[in-house]
Amino acid sequence: MSLVGFSAVATVTLLLCVLTGPDRDDLDEFYTGYGSLSPMRNGLAIAGDYISAATVLGTSGVIALFGYDGVVLALSTALSLMLLMFLLAEPLRNAGRFTMGDALTRRMPGGRSVRITASVVTLASLLPLMLVQLAGTGQLMGFILGFSGESMQTGCIVGVGALMISYAAIGGMKGTALIQILKIVLLLGSGLVVAALMLHRFDWNPGALFDAAAAGSGTGDAFLASGLQFAGSASPGIDMISSHLTVVLGGACLPHITMRMYTADSARQVRRSMSWAVSAVALFVLVITVVGFGATALLGRAAVAGADPRGNTAYLLGTRAVFGAEVSTAETVLFTTVTTAIFLTVLASVAGMILACANSLAHDVFAARVREMTPRREMLLARLSAAAVGASAILLATLVQHHSLHPLITLSFCLGASAIAPALVYSLFWRRYTRTGLLATLIGGTVSVLVLMPGTNLVSGSPVAAFPDADFTWFPFTTTGLLSIPLGFLCGWLGTVASGGARAEEQRRQYEAVEGWILAGAIRGRP
Repeated sequence: MSLVGFSAVATVTLLLCVLTGPDRDDLDEFYTGYGSLSPMRNGLAIAGDYISAATVLGTSGVIALFGYDGVVLALSTALSLMLLMFLLAEPLRNAGRFTMGDALTRRMPGGRSVRITASVVTLASLLPLMLVQLAGTGQLMGFILGFSGESMQTGCIVGVGALMISYAAIGGMKGTALIQILKIVLLLGSGLVVAALMLHRFDWNPGALFDAAAAGSGTGDAFLASGLQFAGSASPGIDMISSHLTVVLGGACLPHITMRMYTADSARQVRRSMSWAVSAVALFVLVITVVGFGATALLGRAAVAGADPRGNTAYLLGTRAVFGAEVSTAETVLFTTVTTAIFLTVLASVAGMILACANSLAHDVFAARVREMTPRREMLLARLSAAAVGASAILLATLVQHHSLHPLITLSFCLGASAIAPALVYSLFWRRYTRTGLLATLIGGTVSVLVLMPGTNLVSGSPVAAFPDADFTWFPFTTTGLLSIPLGFLCGWLGTVASGGARAEEQRRQYEAVEGWILAGAIRGRP
């Protein structure tokens, strides 16, 4: 039944992309869908982009294995979206047009170097997330459908990757948005039913569920207290702060999330869209909390870790366990819906990331080289870029599918927090910020992450690291955020100070000329 569900979803979603994709050479239609989505639908699309397969499987696994620490991680993801809603959403919508490069160059006309750097950072931050979800597709399909052959898993990666490229190239922004909406409705709908069944098993008493999970964890009260996830760290408290700071600052600043801000047609619409998105994500945090704790309560922590050391199958294991020994037809249909929703989550998430990368390449790199590029040619370049990015992701995913992929997830969030977040905050709010400071922020934040990440225990020095047999750990924390985030902001400040008074004053006047529409939406302002 799962295979039938997967086939049906692939067919329906591809048909949706064909029907809703741009039918003429119009860049606004391809890049933003003309802002034609209502606030509710746009908000659901934002939530769909934000809730990736890594969130569904990875975060629920952390909850099942580490209890309280996993719940804090889930809440950090919701807090990140709230931070975007209150601080950056409206200025981003006012400053941007199609890509992050548009938003960053709004105050610095003609900044081709900024556009190219922004495109490189976009690729560097999203490609690791694409690899994680594509590489995990083969293992996920094998777990659900019951096969373990490497050739079958590789075939799944190639097939799913081809679908994702088709979504991005054919559907554009509007087509991928509809897939995200379908995904979030299926994911939330099936998840709420499973969570209700889980609570029913414990007489609708969350306290009883938590106590049973603590008993099944084998760690007792430590499961319901802070510190279990980072118990092996040299400084558990500081490591936890570094990890959650990275998630809060980096999660919602990734380019495939910020590009959804440009689809809103007004400041009021972007506020209402973000309200729907935050509500949907908060509701899903409750769902994975109940299902994650339920998996440990019903099966035990050892069984969850035995199926996958990272706990990535905990959501499916908890869903299966709540049915009991005798599974009815309705429960079989529900489990099929859950697996289909996760399959669609992988499809939709990576399609959105491919679209963000392709748009950045076509608009910020190729179109910026030509003074007057026709819309037809730019759309063709965007579609070719989607194919190139997708093919590269498929090839790399087949090579890394048997390694621990957690360092790649962390790398994406660290780049979002250390390079993109400082660049957006400075660009949107600091009058003195210069082009040199912006380049220093993007390059300095990215380089600091790339230098520090190989020294973490996610890469080597532990049984669940990417290279478990090696040990070249020298950085004492799980994520780089505690050092790389301040470095990103510091590089921006130093670059601005070093720009020179005349240049800084000129670029300050350029910012003041557009400050009204960036901060208050006084003018729609299109480049």
